[in-house]
Amino acid sequence: MKHKPLIFFMMLLLLIMFGCEKGVDNSDTGILSIKLMDTPFPIDLVLEANVKIIKVEVRKAQSESEGDPFLILSEKDSVFNLLELQNGITAELVEIEVPVGEYDLVRLYVDSAGIELKDQTEYDLKVPSGPQTGIKIFIDPPITVVGGLTSELVLDFDVSQSFVVQGNPYTAAGIKGFIFKPVVRAANVSISGSIEGMVTDDESNVLENAYVWIEDNGKIYSSFTGAEGHYALSAIPAGTYTVNVSKKNDSAEMDVVTVEDVVVVAGNRIVLDVIFLVKEE
Repeated sequence: MKHKPLIFFMMLLLLIMFGCEKGVDNSDTGILSIKLMDTPFPIDLVLEANVKIIKVEVRKAQSESEGDPFLILSEKDSVFNLLELQNGITAELVEIEVPVGEYDLVRLYVDSAGIELKDQTEYDLKVPSGPQTGIKIFIDPPITVVGGLTSELVLDFDVSQSFVVQGNPYTAAGIKGFIFKPVVRAANVSISGSIEGMVTDDESNVLENAYVWIEDNGKIYSSFTGAEGHYALSAIPAGTYTVNVSKKNDSAEMDVVTVEDVVVVAGNRIVLDVIFLVKEE
């Protein structure tokens, strides 16, 4: 893949922005800003991982007796290469005024998805129920839109889990295709933080394509380092995590470094540099 230096991180994000600390007023609407980010797919194989989004809806948390709780935020066709949305890079989906209140679910309508490999092989993939019923992404806890302010929610589209490889790309038989099984998480930015840093060896050589990940109650947040050895895990819920970093060695096996008890604080950026030891012959 031809690297675009400033657009390599991970994840599809949907941002409902909080910013604008100008105080709360009595408005009955607030601003809803939606952006896209991606959790990375193995970059040694794939040139593009594309999705076409045709509609975005959000659900207001309310009783069923109050009628249809869904609001249409956008019906504009937009195509995103998720591999361009990594290490903190986002793409805006929508920014719109919505009624104040709590919102607990986003519905994302994906019309098509596809993979292009570095050898220019292309795969057009079936989207399960995407254009008809949408992909449901629950917001837990719900996000609150306050009058006159902007509220921010992140939707992280995990490419590595969503585009499932059929076959073994590292054998003569190679890749047989992909299955699209969208995996998307929602993160409330107001209660989230981030982890980022450099991955090098003990001779100060930067390590490209090292895989960095954490796990939280069955969810995986991950990234690959870019050409300069930098990684970023964004929109991580506040908490304490074990950070894992792996890279291939000369035997095509994986070396792993683990850093325990990394504390993520809401609104803060944690800098964590990781060093691999150079193995002697």
